[in-house]
Amino acid sequence: MEQVSIRYIVHDVGAAIDFYVQKLGFTEEMHPAPGFAMLTRGALRLLLSSPGGLDVTGAPGAGGRALADGTLPKPGGWNRFSLQVSDLAAEVARLRAAGVAFRNDVVVGIGVKAALLEDPSGNPVELFEARLPEAAHKQL
Repeated sequence: MEQVSIRYIVHDVGAAIDFYVQKLGFTEEMHPAPGFAMLTRGALRLLLSSPGGLDVTGAPGAGGRALADGTLPKPGGWNRFSLQVSDLAAEVARLRAAGVAFRNDVVVGIGVKAALLEDPSGNPVELFEARLPEAAHKQL
């Protein structure tokens, strides 16, 4: 099975690791420097980088490196990845009870029910429950 990698810029890599591992079931694969970590969940590899973060040698890391004009990447925005859950209402209730911030309540679409939560840096993660077979993840 191929992995898909997504990079999120986060304010605090340690806080993001705790959030994704403790709240969303990711596994920490590596955390070689304060400004970078790699987590996995199934076929998803999540790369966490801090803006201007340094690698183990003290050089700027690739993911959080400033552009030529000095602009640093920043967290937030609306791009996101989606995680399928079997019972969206129960998962939202569990995460709200654990203090996770949500951008919205559950919305119902044609093929899914979904809700957007935020990681500690404000990056969105979509949780969804399929309402139609075509909207469900396929087993690889």
